[in-house]
Amino acid sequence: MAAVRPGLGRVIPGSSILFLCDMQEKFRHVLFFPQIVSVAARMLKVAQLLDVPVVLTEQYPQGLGPTVPELGAEGLQPWSKTCFSMVPAVQQELDARPQLRSVLLCGLETQACILHTALDLLDQGLQVHVVVDACTSRSQVDRLVALSRMRQSGAFLSTSEGLILQLVGDATHPRFKEIQKIIKEPAPDSGLLGLFHGQNPLFR
Repeated sequence: MAAVRPGLGRVIPGSSILFLCDMQEKFRHVLFFPQIVSVAARMLKVAQLLDVPVVLTEQYPQGLGPTVPELGAEGLQPWSKTCFSMVPAVQQELDARPQLRSVLLCGLETQACILHTALDLLDQGLQVHVVVDACTSRSQVDRLVALSRMRQSGAFLSTSEGLILQLVGDATHPRFKEIQKIIKEPAPDSGLLGLFHGQNPLFR
């Protein structure tokens, strides 16, 4: 495999992993929850088509319930956690993949488990790609500032479709037609336009 320049943030299936963070029943009240689960489900379908490994966590499932069925993750064994970061619970999954360079991160809440996970992954020298249309928070101020905070720390902010097309790389890819059907409809609005409107100073 050709060397990848770290600063570019290129995403390649053979060196990537998808993290799905805490999309559980008791979080249904969180703003834009249905939309971010829908986008995360698209990411999951594409990861499975491209043989990208997937890690799923649940925050204190005894109290917060199981992963919602609409994510389509029934075939995955969730990792239970109480730590805000996903990393301590799934460290063995990372250790088992020495070729790993990029983590694609979806879920909630942005200012809590997503932020903590991103910082832990960055601390291990991994590239973090936050799927911005698949992450949300109860407070949109928390969401906005957490995205900015991760960007300041070196994470890449990307949309689901942008990352999916990076993973495919070429319209001649043997799975492109299947993936094209998945992204044919634009991702649902999850309130991001309001966050970025007017050249928000947090993202300059």
